[in-house]
Amino acid sequence: MSLTGFTLRPAAARDAGALAAFAERTFRDTFGPHNRAQDMNDYCGAAFTVERQLAELDDPARQVLLLERAGELAGYAMLWAGPVPACVTGGDPVELLRFYVDRAWHGRGVAAELMGATIAAAGRRGARNVFLAVWERNLRAISFYAKHGFRDVGSRPFMLGSDLQTDRIVVARRRRSDGRACSRPRTRPEPPPCRAFPVPSSNAPRCVPRG
Repeated sequence: MSLTGFTLRPAAARDAGALAAFAERTFRDTFGPHNRAQDMNDYCGAAFTVERQLAELDDPARQVLLLERAGELAGYAMLWAGPVPACVTGGDPVELLRFYVDRAWHGRGVAAELMGATIAAAGRRGARNVFLAVWERNLRAISFYAKHGFRDVGSRPFMLGSDLQTDRIVVARRRRSDGRACSRPRTRPEPPPCRAFPVPSSNAPRCVPRG
């Protein structure tokens, strides 16, 4: 990375405890002021346990990158080669499942550097398209992703505790080293649908994490 004093490395099992604490703190910093405390507690209590982080770090379909400064976490990103919504039509996609930077580093170019490194990591995994889900009310994040080439293609539901919310799905076409888009994508068969207006259900499955 070009930022002085920062290092980027893949996460390992030994990082699970620090990652769990950092992931919960940055999630609460981002969404806590805009949501009910009980919904935040219910979601965080399930999503950010050490055991959950260990399981995710052990998943070969995921890659977690840790951004550190002076041995302390400053940000992290998680790529996931999981289910692809129907609105993501480009070939060889990978999901940027989580992307967070400590608020102490907001507005200082750190997020942009992490995004560039994460997109490059996706390319090394063979991805030609990167997609993510962002809360429709998180206008700061939506603007940031747009500046990095992500375009809105649809939506999907996100369950925060008992509150059913809507995330926008945005996609970026990975660029080659000469600045051109990667070659023409292939079609993926039978992906799960995006839902613009989800209907709550008492037995609905828990939605995937939010980036």
